Parts: sequence; C-alpha cells; structure tokens
Amino acid sequence: PSSRNFEFISRPQFKQQTFDEIYGVPENFLEIEVRNPETHVGYGRGMYTDYEIICRTNIPAFKLKYSVVRRRYSDFEYFRDILERESSRVTIPPLPGKVFTNRFSDEVIESRREGLERFLQVVAGHPLLQTGSKVLCGFIQDPQWD
Repeated sequence: PSSRNFEFISRPQFKQQTFDEIYGVPENFLEIEVRNPETHVGYGRGMYTDYEIICRTNIPAFKLKYSVVRRRYSDFEYFRDILERESSRVTIPPLPGKVFTNRFSDEVIESRREGLERFLQVVAGHPLLQTGSKVLCGFIQDPQWD
C-alpha cells in the first residue's frame, strides 16, 4: 500500500472575547445625525430651513464628546468650499443639489436632510480630514461657527 504524507496545518489560536470587548464602547466611534429641520420666515433673504447636527464621538480630534448645533444649507456650501480649498488630497463629496421649486415641501426638506447627513458622515469619518482640517470640528461642534 502507498503511504501518504499528511501535513497538518496549524490553525491560529482564537482568543475568546470578553464581555466588555463585545458589548463595551467601541475604540473609536463617531455618530453624526442631521435632524429636526426648521423652516424660518426671515427678513432680507426670506425663508430658510436649518438643520440640527448632533455629534457623539470619542475621537480625540473632536473637542466635545457630545454636541448639538444648527446649520443652514448655505453654511454647508461655505463649509464644503473651505474643505475643498484646504484639503487637496481628499475628494470632498457633493452636497445634495440646489432646489428652486417647492424647496419648503416636506419631501424636499427630508431628501435634503438625508443628503446633508450622508455628506457629513463621509466627511467627518475621513481620517485625513479628522486630523488635517481646521474647519471640520468647528462646523460640526461650535455653535458660534461662521
């Protein structure tokens, strides 16, 4: 009978995770929500809608663990322009498009809110922007940002 050589492949040893590792706070987390749109009847430029930005994080680049600020679409546009000028190595995602008709309808406001939230999640989650941007944390966390 032919004798076969069997090679035994050693498997890596898996360490059992502890309860804290499974259910504890993740090492780095960043949660950004854009919610609670409010439409204001203003003077001069007329009506506008602003949005609440809520940030929860333990990433050291952010000064606050929890913050809530309000921003309008034009603030997002200005912020995006600064980011583009400041960070040539990072492609900044587009904002949801400008809307010229029905811009105060619930559907348009909700669609814009979702787009602004996606935009901020991508931008704030980018490691180069977290460490290299001078405006990112301020936009997301500083009530006096302008």
